[in-house]
Amino acid sequence: MDRMKDSGSFGWGSIPHGCTEWFSGFPGYSGLSGYSGFSRLSGYSGAPGNTYFLVLLKLFPMKREERYTIILDHFRKEMPNVTTELDFDSEFHLLVAVMLSAQCTDKRVNMVTPELFRQYPTPQSLADATEDDVFALVKSVSYPNAKSRHLVEMARQLVERFDSVVPQTLDELVTLSGVGRKTANVMLSVAFGQGAMPVDTHVYRVSHRIGLVNDSDNTPLKVEQRLSRYIPKEELGLAHHWLLLHGRYVCTARKAHCYRCPIAHVCKSNEKR
Repeated sequence: MDRMKDSGSFGWGSIPHGCTEWFSGFPGYSGLSGYSGFSRLSGYSGAPGNTYFLVLLKLFPMKREERYTIILDHFRKEMPNVTTELDFDSEFHLLVAVMLSAQCTDKRVNMVTPELFRQYPTPQSLADATEDDVFALVKSVSYPNAKSRHLVEMARQLVERFDSVVPQTLDELVTLSGVGRKTANVMLSVAFGQGAMPVDTHVYRVSHRIGLVNDSDNTPLKVEQRLSRYIPKEELGLAHHWLLLHGRYVCTARKAHCYRCPIAHVCKSNEKR
């Protein structure tokens, strides 16, 4: 820390010409070579996780492409293989679980689906059920009345229009009762391995907080379109889970836990402080 003291209260004028050597003792040095602001300080290419780096961000704001590169590189390294936390054993059951998860925790959904799946293993069996039958099994999730109705209607539509097979296109999926664009994109990504970006409340919030989207991207569709523009198509599904889990466990809705956030030093919110 002597180097920090020697640099004075602001510090830039006292940083020696060998910026790489000067910064290398600080935490977070090795993660952000994609940030061009460092090249404006004697060719430095690294990332000090400290006040000096935040000042540097204010002097030379990070470009959107740089932020994407740095954040995606972090998640590629730390979370290379990630998928939904919902339990399921078929494409049909995944669709049921995703519909139940709207404004409800995956943990709660996973508590009710084992018996639901046991009693209704196929679209036909669920199509033959009554709303009251389903309600009795899902009453502990949010909005159980509406979800019971949608589940039965969805199953009947699968039987009548798709031969009991879950469709594999967004246009077809959103015609099913209770299936919106987010749910359809989850199916495309998780069930069918297609490049799709589901935008739930976590993805929406985190994308705005860390600076991946503009303030004007004020709908889930606009956020989906912005993210899809910068994230490789083959990684959209992974990126969805990266942002979702980051929002669920670190950048939470009530309070962002910045002190333990591994990407706090490139977060757009830090530039505003």
